[in-house]
Amino acid sequence: MAGGDASNPGGGERDDDRDADDGDGGGGGPDEGDAPDPRVRPGRPADADRIRALQSHLRQPSPDLLEYGLAVGAARVSVANGRVVGYLLPVDAPNRPGVHVAELVVEPGYRREGRARGLLRAAIGDADGAVTLQAHPDNDAALSLYESLGFAVVERRPDAYADGDALFLRQE
Repeated sequence: MAGGDASNPGGGERDDDRDADDGDGGGGGPDEGDAPDPRVRPGRPADADRIRALQSHLRQPSPDLLEYGLAVGAARVSVANGRVVGYLLPVDAPNRPGVHVAELVVEPGYRREGRARGLLRAAIGDADGAVTLQAHPDNDAALSLYESLGFAVVERRPDAYADGDALFLRQE
C-alpha cells in the first residue's frame, strides 16, 4: 500500500499486508461468490481503541492517518463475537476516482478465515474507481489473495519497507 502519493496523504510508507494472510479465504468464513461478508461493517467511534490496538500488527503504521480515518468514518471492521478482530482503512484520492487501501490488518488468531477478503470486497464494492494497495513481495498468501480478487502488480517500489521492496497492486 503506497505512501507518499496523492492517494495516501501524510508521506511515509505505512501499508502492510501481513494481516491479509487469508490465502484464498481459508476455511469457515463467509465466502459465497460476491455476497457481502456479514462480519464486515463500518467502523464506529466505539471501535477506536480496538482498532488502535490492532494497528500494532502493521509493518509501518500511521497513527495520524488512522485517527483521520476514524474521524471521517472511513474504516471498515471485521467482527467476531462482538469484538473487532480486523480493519481496513481506505484513503480516497481527492483528485481522481478510486481508493487506496492504506492499512489492512487481521488479528493473527483470526487469519485464514476470509476476513481480509471480506474487508477488501467491501472496499472494492464501495470504490468509485480503481482500488490500489501495496504488499511485501515475500507475502505469498496475501499476494495470492489479492490476485484472486483481480489485483495485478503494476509497479515494484525499491526500499519502500525497512526490510526491502514493495509491490504496488491495482484492481480496476
